[in-house]
Amino acid sequence: MSPVKQVSNSAVISQTRQWVADIIIGLNFCPFAKKVFDQQSLFYKVVESEKTEESLSVLIDECLRLDNDKEIETTLIIYSNILTDFNDYLDFLELANQLLEAQNYTGIYQLASFHPDYCFDGAEMVAAENYTNRSPYPMLHLIRESSLEKALETYDEADKIPVRNIERAKQKGVNFFKQILNKIKSAK
Repeated sequence: MSPVKQVSNSAVISQTRQWVADIIIGLNFCPFAKKVFDQQSLFYKVVESEKTEESLSVLIDECLRLDNDKEIETTLIIYSNILTDFNDYLDFLELANQLLEAQNYTGIYQLASFHPDYCFDGAEMVAAENYTNRSPYPMLHLIRESSLEKALETYDEADKIPVRNIERAKQKGVNFFKQILNKIKSAK
């Protein structure tokens, strides 16, 4: 895992917020994100550690935060200094899921994954569909299962969201996403 150029935590959070606003909400990749974003119940946690074990412990700390603070609906854990290699990130994601299970958080929280080089299994690295999960930094999205289930109950054809997102990403094209992400990453 090679470290990347240090960016201030406030800049990392600002860039991540902009990504959520412009891509996740702006393109309606997650139809449930706008409400959480507008209510400011999305918590952003920047992980400064470059050590895997410490970075994983933050995941449990954030589970505890959600356990104790019902005002926070969901958390984006942002790894600004590590996990730049997508394969290393996937290994980390597997460890994170194992840790959730070991700490008895299965069924309480789940993880969604985002990475600057996200690539769906079987997709070409340059495919536009990968941008549905590409983000300015490697991150884990810690989601309350109960909230997700509740949101899905009120949304028709929730199972079609991924297919719709892939089609939208293909319509927009790779250059569209590269421009937005470059603009976001250059913002301080």
